[in-house]
Amino acid sequence: MGCSQVSFFIKVPELMNNPTEIKLAPLRKGLLEFVVLKIVGGESLYVPDILRRLANTEFATQEGTLYPLLSKLRREDLVQYEWRESETGPPRKYYRLTTAGEAQLATLDDYWTRINRTLAGLGRSMETPS
Repeated sequence: MGCSQVSFFIKVPELMNNPTEIKLAPLRKGLLEFVVLKIVGGESLYVPDILRRLANTEFATQEGTLYPLLSKLRREDLVQYEWRESETGPPRKYYRLTTAGEAQLATLDDYWTRINRTLAGLGRSMETPS
């Protein structure tokens, strides 16, 4: 198994041997960008805050996965960050969506709605023509 899949199993290592979980890992990895855009779309957040929001979900991950994703999103001009002073230590980076990121999130939201509609339609039994 590649390293990119392992990060999704960090919290529950016994899942690494579960064939279903192994098949779902690439799907979760592919959706993580969408999930992070949704989280950051609500407000400016510090990485530990993002990780906390993900912690008890299907998308629980670690800094080693999140920082490279945020860097990729920044290079694509979908997120930006600002430094804020901290009362408990050094300044912190807070991430938020750019205008392009808001547009990308809207596109992904629309696509997700269409996918759900398609899957719901495919699951219905078709009537046989008379």
